[in-house]
Amino acid sequence: MTKTCLLLFSLGFLSFFRAAFCCPNDQKQALLKFKSAFLKNTVVNSSSSDGFFSNELEDWNSTSDCCSWDRVICDSRPNSRAVIALYLDSLQSFEPVAVSSSVLAPLFGIKSLRMLILSSNHIQGQIPGEELANLGNMVHLDLTQNNFTGPIPPQVFHLRHLKYLDLSGNLLTGVFIPEGGYLQKLTTLKLDDNLIGGNVPAEIGNLTKIQELSLRNNHFSGGIPVSVLNLKGLQVLDLRGNLLSQQIPTEIGSLSNLSTLALSKNKLTGVIPSSIKNMTKLETLKLDNNMLIGEIPSWLFNMKALKNLFLGKNGLKWNNDAKIVPRCMLSGLSLQSCGLVGPIPGWISSQRSLDYLDLSKNQLVGTFPRWLAEMELGTVILSNNNLTGSLPPSFFHSRSLSLLDLSRNRFSGELPESMGNATAIMFLILSENSFSGKIPRSITNIYRLLLLDLSKNRLSGTIPVFDPTSFLAYVDLSSNSFSGEVPLTFSQETRILSLWGNNFTGSLARNLTNFDMLEHLDLHDNRITGELPNFISEMSTLRSLNLRNNSLQGSIPCSISNLTNLQILDLSHNSFTGSIPAEVGNLVGMIETPNTFSSISSIFTFSIEYTDLIVNWKRSVQSISSSASIDMYSWLDLSKNHLSGEIPSSLGKLRGLKMLNISYNGLKGEIPSTLGNLESLESIDLSHNSLSGSIPQSFRKLQQLTTLDVSNNHLKGKIPVGGQMDTMDDPAYYANNSGLCGFQIQLHCPDNKSLQQTEPEDESEESWFAWEAMLIGLPFGFTATTLAIFLTGFCELTEQRRRLLRRQTGC
Repeated sequence: MTKTCLLLFSLGFLSFFRAAFCCPNDQKQALLKFKSAFLKNTVVNSSSSDGFFSNELEDWNSTSDCCSWDRVICDSRPNSRAVIALYLDSLQSFEPVAVSSSVLAPLFGIKSLRMLILSSNHIQGQIPGEELANLGNMVHLDLTQNNFTGPIPPQVFHLRHLKYLDLSGNLLTGVFIPEGGYLQKLTTLKLDDNLIGGNVPAEIGNLTKIQELSLRNNHFSGGIPVSVLNLKGLQVLDLRGNLLSQQIPTEIGSLSNLSTLALSKNKLTGVIPSSIKNMTKLETLKLDNNMLIGEIPSWLFNMKALKNLFLGKNGLKWNNDAKIVPRCMLSGLSLQSCGLVGPIPGWISSQRSLDYLDLSKNQLVGTFPRWLAEMELGTVILSNNNLTGSLPPSFFHSRSLSLLDLSRNRFSGELPESMGNATAIMFLILSENSFSGKIPRSITNIYRLLLLDLSKNRLSGTIPVFDPTSFLAYVDLSSNSFSGEVPLTFSQETRILSLWGNNFTGSLARNLTNFDMLEHLDLHDNRITGELPNFISEMSTLRSLNLRNNSLQGSIPCSISNLTNLQILDLSHNSFTGSIPAEVGNLVGMIETPNTFSSISSIFTFSIEYTDLIVNWKRSVQSISSSASIDMYSWLDLSKNHLSGEIPSSLGKLRGLKMLNISYNGLKGEIPSTLGNLESLESIDLSHNSLSGSIPQSFRKLQQLTTLDVSNNHLKGKIPVGGQMDTMDDPAYYANNSGLCGFQIQLHCPDNKSLQQTEPEDESEESWFAWEAMLIGLPFGFTATTLAIFLTGFCELTEQRRRLLRRQTGC
């Protein structure tokens, strides 16, 4: 009997021990269900059978206590071991795949949860609002860097104990209205990098405990609500990158605890409120990229706590007569486009903690100051000024310098050999100056260099050999006087290679295929010879290829259709012969309307202006800059070659094309009616060929068309009417085609019967009678009187046609 009691006691004690010191079984099962669902989802959505689950979850199994698992925190109280925190960020290793939000359902059954971190897991779908409502004890919720869509579920605002809410980096939409009476304990609210719109709600003023409010990079509009002034405990207010307008609240300075006020990249107007001087704790003031006006107040530099001051890209003006003696010690200063005149202000030399300096787009003159060269700056942007002289070699002894932009000045002389000592440089932009001589070989020592832009200078010689394993992704050495064969001694990471406007000779070498990440290759305006080699088709990552104005010859290889990502192809001004391959119509990148951005943009966190892709656009040579987003354009230019044969009808499949230019060749035959399918086309130039037949009536469907040139061919028949064709009324577009007629050239077409012999019209085409009646302003049912008027107009048009023919033929 005693042994039996002892055994029962032991079993009871063990049961009590498990209950007191192990996590609840239902919570353990919920976690195992989550793991199983997550793993199954990643395997199904990936091409690998191994899955992409973090190794840290391998110890999640049914034989161990979940309180001992990685990423799981349990209550430390003796009578409860409930799960209270889950750190489930970045669960996927290797290449991540999309995960459905349905896998979260088991987690939302753990009602004891106080902290849930699910960031960076590529979860997609809506945030499960009803399930989330179960987590009534939630204090800290982090769903950042996923792909959640739809509006913020209202259940989020019913979590009364919530102190920290971060939904940044998703695809959330709709409006944001925190319901009154809830979230009274909230101290941090972050909704950055979403698609949320509407006004910043006035209800935000009810969150009186909030210390950090960040809504940057959304679509908020309207003004900054005055209710924000109720948030007396606010330390960080970040509303950058929205569509906010109106003036900054006059009494914004009453938020005396603010350390960061960031309102950049909006449409705010008015002046800088004088009340800001009352913010004695303010460290960061970012008002750049707005529509602010007035003089930059000198009292800003008397704010002792101020460390970052960004005022550029406004209508603000610097008082060049003001004597600035800063009481602050700045780390970052941006006065871009603020009207600074004269030498670089000497008071900047007192800012010994300065790391970021942007004085671009002003009227600064003089040389590069020695004191500036001796400061250990990380970022120096002095572009678009009138600075002169050479660069001091001591400047490149800095081990802190990571970004240097001196473009669009009047610097001259040779680049210092000491340049390679600045091994921390990642972005080096010296374009549009008058630097001469060779590129220092020491530049290849800068292993971290990502972007090198030395374009539009007077540099010469050959290009140094870069380490193929370096990180150099963007190379622009265009518009200089470099010579020799096309240099291919760059990093294998190169994505943009722009070498146009030099004196490079020889043929294209097979080493080009070593750049297996290359997206943009621009070699126009050089002296390259030989044929366009077949191996070009192996460069599958290419999105633009510009070989304009060289001495290439031979035929265009059919294999070029293998460049499935190609959006821009410019082979104009060469000596190509043969026909246009029908396979060109299979270029997938031109078939689909471009709507993506180059992966190069993901590397850089600041805007890069380049104008490397120069084309014959709308009857003139133009360059497309980054501000126009070249990745949204697609064009094909084969003009000024010796191409023959007919225009392949397959070109009509290239629906993404914005521009098509095949002028100045020897093309014959009719214009394919399929070209009317190019719904995105803005400019088409078929001039100076030997094309015959009529202009296809399908051209009426080109609703984006702004430029058309079919001059100097053998075309005849009626010029199509309707849509944009009615605006193509410049006679020069149709000159030297003896048989064309239509109101666009004020030349009357004979009669309907003869027109049908030249080209049958669509069934939907208006009758010639209806068109003619519209031309002379007559109703369809005309009387004998109006018929006489019609015949008079007809004779006048006929006489005009005779005069035009005499001018065209000289007879």
